[in-house]
Amino acid sequence: MADLPSPAAVNAAAASFAGLTAKLDYLSASDLAQVRLAYRYADQAHLGQLRNSGEPYITHPIAVAAQCADWKLDAQALMAALLHDALEDCCVTKIELIERFGSPVAELVDGLTKLDKLHFSTREENQAESFRKMLLAMARDVRVILIKLADRTHNMRTLSDAPRDKWARIATETLDIYAPIAHRLGLNQTYRELQNLAFRYLRPWRYAILSKAVAKSRGRRRDLIQKVQEEVDTAFANSGMDVRIAGREKTLYSIYKKMEEKHLTFAQVTDIYGFRILVPSVIDCYTALGTLHQLYKPVPGKFKDHIAIGKLNGYQSLHTTLVGPSGVNVEFQIRTEAMHLVAESGVAAHWLYKVNTPQGTGTGDWLGSKWLQSLLDIEDETRDAAEFWDHVKVDLFPDAVYVFTPKSQIMALPKGATVVDFAYAIHSNVGDRTLAARINGEQVPLRTEIKNGDVIEIVTAPGAAPNPAWLGFVRTARARSKIRQHLKTLAQTESEDLGEKMLAQALRAEGIEKLPDDTGSNRLLWEKLLRFTGNKSMSELFLDLGLGKRIASIVAKRLLTLLTDRGEKPDALLLTRERYTTNEAVAQGGVVLDGSENASIRFAPCCGPVPGDAIVGYLGRGEGLLVHAADCAVAQKLKLNDSERFIDVQWSDDPVRPFETEVRVTVVNGRGVLARVAAALAAAEVDITHIDMEDEAAQDATDLRFVIAVRDSKQLETALGNLRRTHAVLKAQRSKVTQ
Repeated sequence: MADLPSPAAVNAAAASFAGLTAKLDYLSASDLAQVRLAYRYADQAHLGQLRNSGEPYITHPIAVAAQCADWKLDAQALMAALLHDALEDCCVTKIELIERFGSPVAELVDGLTKLDKLHFSTREENQAESFRKMLLAMARDVRVILIKLADRTHNMRTLSDAPRDKWARIATETLDIYAPIAHRLGLNQTYRELQNLAFRYLRPWRYAILSKAVAKSRGRRRDLIQKVQEEVDTAFANSGMDVRIAGREKTLYSIYKKMEEKHLTFAQVTDIYGFRILVPSVIDCYTALGTLHQLYKPVPGKFKDHIAIGKLNGYQSLHTTLVGPSGVNVEFQIRTEAMHLVAESGVAAHWLYKVNTPQGTGTGDWLGSKWLQSLLDIEDETRDAAEFWDHVKVDLFPDAVYVFTPKSQIMALPKGATVVDFAYAIHSNVGDRTLAARINGEQVPLRTEIKNGDVIEIVTAPGAAPNPAWLGFVRTARARSKIRQHLKTLAQTESEDLGEKMLAQALRAEGIEKLPDDTGSNRLLWEKLLRFTGNKSMSELFLDLGLGKRIASIVAKRLLTLLTDRGEKPDALLLTRERYTTNEAVAQGGVVLDGSENASIRFAPCCGPVPGDAIVGYLGRGEGLLVHAADCAVAQKLKLNDSERFIDVQWSDDPVRPFETEVRVTVVNGRGVLARVAAALAAAEVDITHIDMEDEAAQDATDLRFVIAVRDSKQLETALGNLRRTHAVLKAQRSKVTQ
C-alpha cells in the first residue's frame, strides 16, 4: 500500500497554481501570464498566514479564482479573485495594485474589500446602507458580485473550520442576502449550494435527518428511476431525437421549505427526483414534450412554459409532471444547452457565451443585465440609503406577474404591481403622461393591481403629469424613482417661473416695461448680470430668485444700471404709475395667488390666510414664498428684522380651490356637543379636514380646534356665526397668532 501524502504535501499542492492552471485553457498566453503574476503577488502577500483549518491562506483565493474560472470570467476578474483579500489583510495599498496590475483590477479588488467590511445588522438603516453599497458595486461592475459570491461559497464550504459561535450569523447572512442575489442573477447552481450549506449550519439536526431520509428514499426508488430512464431513452431513440438525459434531485433545503410551507411529511413530497432533457433547439423542446406526453400521462395543471414566458432572471425551460411507472409522479425539465448554461450560470453566462462565440450573442439585451443597470439609474435619482432600500427590496425578491401590451408583447412585473408600474415599465414618458388605463377592455382605477394574463392599455394625454398620490401604491423601484424625479423637477420649474415673474415686476417698478430677451446684443447684457449675481445661467438666477436666495429688487436695479449704460432710459409714465399705485413692497415684484401654486408658494400655518384677508409674502432663504396674513405676529416680527424679503402679494378674483385655516371653539362638555358643532360647520358648507380636542373631559368646558377649508373670509365668518349661535358653544374664533 502506497504511503499517504503528508499534510504539508497536501497543503503545498492546494496552495500551488498548478491546480488552477488546468481550468484556464480558455485564456490567451498573455492573460495567463498576468494571472500567474497576480498569484505570485498574492502568495507573497499572504505568506505565513493560515486559515482556521491550518491550511495556507492562499488556498482560499485559489479556490475563489477556480470558481470564477468555472464561470469563464476574464483575466481581470481572476486576478482580482486572487488578490481580493490583499488590501484588507496584507497592508497592500490600492496605488500599489494600480501600478502592478492596472486600474480595472485595482477597482475590482477595492469593490470587494468594501463588501468584505459589510456586516448586516437587524437595524434597517444599517442594513439599507450596507445593501446599497453592495448593490452599487454590483451595478457598476457585475464581476465584483460574482467574485464575492464565489468567495462566500468557498467560505460556506469551509464554515466547519470557523468558530461555532459564528455559524449562525454567517449562515443567516448567506440565506437572507447572498443566496437571493445569486438567484436574482440566475446563478442557480450557486443559489442551491448556498441554501443547502446555510441550512446545514442553521438547522444541523433537521439537515441530518433529511439527508438520511433522502438517502433511504434514493435506495428504495433506484429501480423505479432506472426503469423511467430506460423507457425515456427508448422513446427518444425510436423518435430519432438527439437528446441528453440527466437525473435531477431536489435540494435538502427546498424539500425542507416545501414540507414547512405546505405542512407535508417527507413521504408526501413526491417530486424529490426528476429528469432534465437537453435538446439542440427550441423546436426540439416542444417535440420532446410531445414524446414524453405520448409515453406517460401528464398531471393536469403541472405544466409550465418558461420558454415562451421566461423568468425575470433569464431562466428558460419547459416543466411537466408525468405519472410514471407504479403511479409515481416524475418531473421533467426540457431545455436547450444554451438555456441550461443560463439556468445554471445566469449573468455569468455572459462570459461563457463570449468564450464560445467571441463575437457575442446579444446577451446585452438579457433581462438580468437590464435589472443591474436599473440599479445605477435609481442611485442617480436618490441619495438616501433607506429610500434606496425601499426602491430595491421589492425587485430583489421577485414574484413575477406576466401581462400583455395591446400588441401582445409579454411584460414581467413584480407581484402587486399596478397599472402605473406597467406604464413606467413601458417608458418613463408613458408613465409621466398616464391619464387612465383599461384592463381587458374595461376602464380601471390607476391603483388597480395587475394579474397574470391581463391585457393592459394605457391612455395618455400631453398635459397629464404624475400625481404625488401615486407614490402610495406603486410597487416597482423604477416607477417610484421616476415619479419622485418628476415632482422635484416640477417644483424647480415652478420656482423658476416665480423668480422670472418677480424680476419682471421689480424691473417694472424701476420703469422698464419688460425683461430683455436672451438674443442678439442682449446676451452680453445677461452675461454681465450673471457675473454680478454669480449664477451660471438665467434659469439658475430665476430659481434663486424664486427660492428667496436672491432679492429681486437688487437684481433689477443692477439690470437697470446695465440697460442705462447702453443708452436705455426708464419710462417716466410707467415709473410714476408703478410707484404710486402700490406700496413700496412692489419693488420686489408682485404675485397674484389663485391656489394653483404648488411647491414654490406655501401658506403659513401660523395664521392660515384665506381669500379676503390682507396678506403679505415673505421670501424665505431657499424656501420659496411663504404667504402670511398682514396682521400675523410672526410676519410682523419678520418684517422688523428682514423687511427687504417681503414682496407684494394679492388674491386672484377667482381662486381655484378652498384654503385651510384653523378655528378654536370653546364648548360646555356634554353629550352630542361635537355633533352639533360639526353640523353648524356643515351648514356653512365648509369642509372639516382635522379635529383636535383637549384631553380634559372632566372639566366643565373644553376647547375644540378645527382645521377647515373655506372659499374666502366671508364663508369663514358665516361658519363662525353659525358656531356662536350653537347651543353649548361659549366662544368661537379664528385661531391665529396676532399682535
